[in-house]
Amino acid sequence: MSKIAIIGATGNVGSRLLEEALRRGHTVTALARDTSGLGARDGVTARNVDALDMAALADAIAGHDAVFSATRFASVPESAIVGAVKRAGVERLLVVGGAGSLYVAPGRRVLDAPGFPPAYREEATAGAAFLDALRRERDVMWTFVSPSAEFVDGPRTRKFRVGVDELLVDANGRSWITFDDFAIAFLDAFERGEPVRQRFTVGY
Repeated sequence: MSKIAIIGATGNVGSRLLEEALRRGHTVTALARDTSGLGARDGVTARNVDALDMAALADAIAGHDAVFSATRFASVPESAIVGAVKRAGVERLLVVGGAGSLYVAPGRRVLDAPGFPPAYREEATAGAAFLDALRRERDVMWTFVSPSAEFVDGPRTRKFRVGVDELLVDANGRSWITFDDFAIAFLDAFERGEPVRQRFTVGY
């Protein structure tokens, strides 16, 4: 089993990644600015770390087999995460992506579509920039995992589809995935060791 560091382990997505990793027998270092709500758990080491403090973050993730990043793109740029990963010498990085950079038509991303909610534009734009920066990265084995347009609480079904760069939409025209099924797809990719230096998406 692997030793995984999760940045943003207390959030909606990071906490699901933590649970799924433990379910599969991995050990986890849970990283966040405030991990007090996690409590003591077998297989989990909690550390308070500011993701923008590269030296502290590198120290916290050193010695791990992989880093999972579940931070807000508007707050934590790609350089902060990748810089710490390189400094720590960790080879594998998997990033919780966004749906804004997925395509709804040739050359047109979700965030470029008319009516895209202004409240989400800053985060979506930062997420697209994060992915673009990763695509220029050759020293880290990265994977960027985009959820569907709706990323919500819901059942753990294990029944979902996986795509590459296009937004997945179900038979009713809805694009969605639950946090728990996303975590399953995310850990599946980690355990397979692929795709590497590529984005994929998951939805129903």
